[in-house]
Amino acid sequence: QVQLVESGGGLVQAGGSLRLSCALSGRAFSIYDMGWFRQAPGKEREFVAAINWRGRDTDYRDSVKGRFTISRDNAKKMVYLQMNSLKPEDTAVYYCAAGSDPYPVQIDYRESRYRYWGQGTQVTVSS
Repeated sequence: QVQLVESGGGLVQAGGSLRLSCALSGRAFSIYDMGWFRQAPGKEREFVAAINWRGRDTDYRDSVKGRFTISRDNAKKMVYLQMNSLKPEDTAVYYCAAGSDPYPVQIDYRESRYRYWGQGTQVTVSS
């Protein structure tokens, strides 16, 4: 059984930082891309960041570039999202996702390209 478990969410003031972690079990990790998505109340889920299976390439949505950093530790089967300079508009439930296809050629931001999802962790940024 494949499981993705996120942790690290919480309440933080604007300008603060949080580090989200995601642990994968039940599946090979190092050959799949990993991504972070988020869903704010009343809004659709949106792409935040992704990292390719080798950990060499990353992609971010424009609004988080320069503030968020995605990374992975293949030996530990972990993916992380370091979030700095947080803004109230970053408030959302953050989801970790594992890619569908092994050894993908290019990072993909589309939800349809991710097969497994975590339960989400709440991030709340107060103004």
